[in-house]
Amino acid sequence: MAQELVIALVAVLCAAALYGASAARVIRQYERGVVLRLGRLREDVRRPGFTMVVPGIDRLRKVNMQIVTMPVPAQDGITRDNVTVRVDAVIYFKVVDPTNAVIAVEDYRFAVSQMAQTSLRSIIGKSDLDDLLSNREKLNQGLEVMIDSPAVSWGVQIDRVEIKDVSLPETMKRSMARQAEADRERRARVINADAELQASKKLPQAAGEMSAQPAALQLRLLQTVVAVAAEKNSTLVLPFPVELLRFLERAQQQPSPDPEARETATGRDGDAPPAPPARLAVPPSPAASEQPFAHH
Repeated sequence: MAQELVIALVAVLCAAALYGASAARVIRQYERGVVLRLGRLREDVRRPGFTMVVPGIDRLRKVNMQIVTMPVPAQDGITRDNVTVRVDAVIYFKVVDPTNAVIAVEDYRFAVSQMAQTSLRSIIGKSDLDDLLSNREKLNQGLEVMIDSPAVSWGVQIDRVEIKDVSLPETMKRSMARQAEADRERRARVINADAELQASKKLPQAAGEMSAQPAALQLRLLQTVVAVAAEKNSTLVLPFPVELLRFLERAQQQPSPDPEARETATGRDGDAPPAPPARLAVPPSPAASEQPFAHH
């Protein structure tokens, strides 16, 4: 009799141990447990720690409450200004209502991924290429709003959406490079023209200062010679007076003489005309009264 009781007790303990092993569940700190009993949702959400379920009757679904980082596959689209681009993004979200994440949607991860892809395609079609390249903060906010609206009913909160990369065709890259080069050249020319304008305004003042001190002009000339000699030692600089150029210019502007007069002045053959014959000064003959006395 006692042996039968011991055997029964051991059997009960084994059954209890087997039941406890099959009914025991451990929920981690970053998880929440949703229990479905015979297909019906239990109102209480199991907290982190040790919990028990009825084996064969209850079904425990663990929901991760951590922030999930999900890459959005690259999407091909055409912008509003008819440029073909390829854009990929990354989305950060977390579950705030584990009950809706289990009941309202079959697979909330897959649903969020598909919603992110369609929203990314939509935002590409509504934006210009310049917005995709330079105004990403505004596009990220627009994507977040578009994805967060349906995700609220799934118990999911969109934390952040970021556009990672915008791939352009090679022809568009070359066109943008030429445009940037032309813009830089335009700005360089404008800066040079502005510098020339400022220099032209300062030059009269410098000329006035140098005219008061003639030695300053000579020093400036020597500085120019030193600068040229430092750049290329084989270069020889010979200062040419500006006054000589002005003299030659005035000489060219004088009216040329009459051809006949020039021919007469230079001679028929181009030689100098012969000098007129010199006239000898002959003293006048003395008058009769002035003749010397004749010898008788």
